[in-house]
Amino acid sequence: MAERNFLDLSLLLAKQGPGGKEQRVSVRLLVGTTKGGFWLTSRDRREWKVTGPFFKGWKVTAGLRLSDGRFLAAVASDIYGPAVYATADGRASPDLDSWEQVAEGPAYPEGGDRRLQQIWTLKENRGTLYGGVQEAGLFASADGGRTWVPVPGLNDHETRGGWMPGAGGLCCHALLFSDDPDRMWCGISAVGVFRTDDGGATWVPRNAGVSIVLEDQEHKGIGTCVHGLAQDPSNPNRLYRQDHSGMYRSTDGGDFWERNEDGLPTAFGFPIVIDAGGSALFAVPQESDEHRVPAGGALRVFRSTDRGDSWHSASAGLPSANAWGTVLRGAMCVDDLEPAGVYMGTTSGTMHASSDLGDSWTNLPVTFPRILHVSAWSQ
Repeated sequence: MAERNFLDLSLLLAKQGPGGKEQRVSVRLLVGTTKGGFWLTSRDRREWKVTGPFFKGWKVTAGLRLSDGRFLAAVASDIYGPAVYATADGRASPDLDSWEQVAEGPAYPEGGDRRLQQIWTLKENRGTLYGGVQEAGLFASADGGRTWVPVPGLNDHETRGGWMPGAGGLCCHALLFSDDPDRMWCGISAVGVFRTDDGGATWVPRNAGVSIVLEDQEHKGIGTCVHGLAQDPSNPNRLYRQDHSGMYRSTDGGDFWERNEDGLPTAFGFPIVIDAGGSALFAVPQESDEHRVPAGGALRVFRSTDRGDSWHSASAGLPSANAWGTVLRGAMCVDDLEPAGVYMGTTSGTMHASSDLGDSWTNLPVTFPRILHVSAWSQ
């Protein structure tokens, strides 16, 4: 079972099973919005059935399918704050309604100077769960998400006094892992990328080569604003970074970053994703950091098939005029089929799907509330 982002898309595809017999494979997507979560199901990644909302009226900000088959969802309310919910089991029904709140979810100590406002990402690695949050910090769970503890090496980092929020807040929103169990990366806006090489005990800023957005006089390793991270599945130290200041990549685990923007109409944007085979990168440029809309009102996706050396439009079928909704950092994902499906939702509530690695797109006949997060997996 391959976890991606937060949207239940039960897609049924034919695959060859033992003895050459055809099997039915379900691919699920789930959409998290400002007013709840929605499931989508499809037999061909072109026509969709919509169910929901669940957590109606709440922001659904992150989601994860665990290795034991259960689902986790992060929700948030401007009044009641954030929470984590889990399903009791791994039932495959698209109308999951068995959510139960995790009593001991991520939380800063009461009376302190930090307030947990939102959970931006949920990830699992080698049986440990991680949650990146706003106000920026990292929490871990060793018992399947039932209890959570802070990661003090990052949360109390020596540079913490210089951490500044971006327009979306001071948020820990991106986590990457390595084949080395002690190595892990974390992206914080508007601070930069940190890496640990000792299992999370200590963290070092890894932003060399990236233009500074908010310079700190005391701490010189921070002040960049990472918007999104992606990782080559065949080489965990080859990283891709959509930053406030442009598009970058690293071939040495983040020790140094170089610009790779050839072919992009603009270098500003938020999401960056890669397919499970590592053959294609996807980005959604915006006009500029000042005017955060699709350039010219055309919703365009750009794809690189040469590890970021060059980018080309992969937008056939997407709205080419009067489309002003943008794609947020958590609202784009890929599935693990062949060819890979690519999915994205916009701030205008529109949903778009490709079943052929971005060669063509289908615009789904649904308008959700503002879309915050999209995930996909197959089973």
